Formats: sequence, structure tokens, C-alpha cells
Amino acid sequence: MAKEAKKLEEIKTEVAEKVTEAKENIEEKAAEIREQLEEKVAEVKEEVATFAKSGKKSKKHIEEVKAEEARQARKEERKAEEAAAAEKPKGAKPVTRPKLERRGKKYQEAYKLIEKGKNYSLKEAVELAIKTSPVKFDAALEAHVRLGVDPRQADQNIRTTIVLPNGSGKTVRVAVFAPLDVCKAAKAAGADIAEDEEFLKQLDKGVIDFDVLISTPTYMPKLGKYARLLGPKGLMPNPKAGTVTMDVEKAVKESKAGKVEYRVDKQSIVHIGLGKVSFGADKLLENANTFFESLRAQKPASLKGTYVKSVFITTTMGPSISVENLYN
Repeated sequence: MAKEAKKLEEIKTEVAEKVTEAKENIEEKAAEIREQLEEKVAEVKEEVATFAKSGKKSKKHIEEVKAEEARQARKEERKAEEAAAAEKPKGAKPVTRPKLERRGKKYQEAYKLIEKGKNYSLKEAVELAIKTSPVKFDAALEAHVRLGVDPRQADQNIRTTIVLPNGSGKTVRVAVFAPLDVCKAAKAAGADIAEDEEFLKQLDKGVIDFDVLISTPTYMPKLGKYARLLGPKGLMPNPKAGTVTMDVEKAVKESKAGKVEYRVDKQSIVHIGLGKVSFGADKLLENANTFFESLRAQKPASLKGTYVKSVFITTTMGPSISVENLYN
């Protein structure tokens, strides 16, 4: 019993010591926290005393001033770097060859046959264009005419069609969208596609396997929803182009015979193909005369000043030839 009492006394003593030690630790921690809080309070008081609530002595204004000073310092550094880069010696300027020298040998040889600054007659220009064609395939003969019209004006926005007497040299695929009885006549006239509702199903799929589309006035509303598909490709039927007509049979025959459309673009230039080099000079000259007669007939009544400013004849990938202006 005496031993047990002694042991119990020792345990009590040990617990009392640990409790005393824990109390001392808690008091030390509390003292540390109190000191930290007092330091924070002192800092805040000092900051409040240093900065005003607003104006030039406010904290926000002082930070803005420091930021501006830093920005100006960076700006000065950039200027110094640019000045140092400008002082460095630059390399030799790259040598750019003239455009003619960058062309192929055949083009350069063909170009030498054209007298610089000379305006050729239409007949001479056609013959020379055939002679200067640098390609192996059957090139197209093209005419490019700059007009003095303003395409933004409705009466000066030139657009029409002509039938070239010797054709254009292209195989034209003609499609007809019309009633069934008209489609039969169109097929007999040479149309490649002549359908009624079946034609619209192909357009729904985005299938376009034709170069010219002809329709009747009564069927045009059905094509309205396909304007975004056909319009950008220049395939939307148009009364000015003769592709909206009741005489579908005649329109098909004309398209197959070499009917071409020309119009002035935003730069007031008309571009047109007059046939293939293989046609020969006489047939091409006949096609060219037909085009220029049509163009002269299209001169707007409201136009004041020069109608035709310049005319150039060329072949596919060939040099251009200036033509004397006889069509004003």
C-alpha cells in the first residue's frame, strides 16, 4: 500500500509539472501574438499618417507616379536600343531583277517582237498576238478594254451578250430549268441538261455541272433560294444576259453557237475571250470586230468624256499588245 501511494504521488507531481509547462508555453505564444498585432497596428498607423486620403499625397497617386517613372525608364531603354541598332552597319541592298527578266525565255523572245510604245491596228494586234503566244497548248485570245464609265451608276453599268460569228472555242454545257414541254424542245436544240423539279434536287446537293443556266420567267422565283450558290459563279439567269426568256430553244442554240457575256468590272474594265489561237487571224479579227461594234453600241447617253480609254489584246500567258483607240 505504501508503494502504491508513493507511485500515485509521483504521477501527480509529474502531471502538475506538465500543466505548469503548458501554461508557460501558452503565455509565451500569447505574448508573441500580442507583439505581432501591436507591430501591425503600428505599421497601419504609420501608413495612415504618411498618406493622405486623396490628392497628391495619397497612396494611389504615389503608386501611379512610380508606375509612370518605370514606364518612362523602359521607353528610354528602348530608344537607346534602337539607336544602337541604327548605328550597326546594314547589309547590301538586295538586287531585284526587272519583271521581264523574271519571265520565261519564250516570253522574253515573244516580248522582243512587240515595239514598245506603239499602238497597233486591230488587225496587226491580232496577227502579232498569235505570233507571240509562248505556250504549247491552244491559247485563248483576250481583249481588255478600260472604259471611262462609272460602274456604280445604273445606266453606266455595262452588261450584255453577243454571239461571236466564229464561236468562242469553248465547249459550253447548257442547262435548262423550265416546264417539261419546254425541256423537251431545249433537249432537241442541244441542251445538256433540261429538267424540271429534278434539277432543283441537284442544286440542293450543291452539284453544278453546267456553264450556262437558262430559265423561263415563271420558273425564276423557284431559283431565288439558290442565289447564293449560283450568283457568285455568274450562273444566275438574268434577262440582260438573255438567259431568262420564253424562247428557250433560241437561247440554247445561241449559247451553243458561241454566245458570250461581257460586263464592266469595279475597275471599269471589260474582259472578254475572242476565240482560240487555232482559229487563225481572219476568224479572230471577225470576232473582235463584232465585240467592238457591240461595245460601241453600249455607250451610255449620260457619259461625258472619253468612253474607251485603252485597248489591249493578249493571249493566255502572252505579252499584251496596245491597240490604237478608234472606238470613242
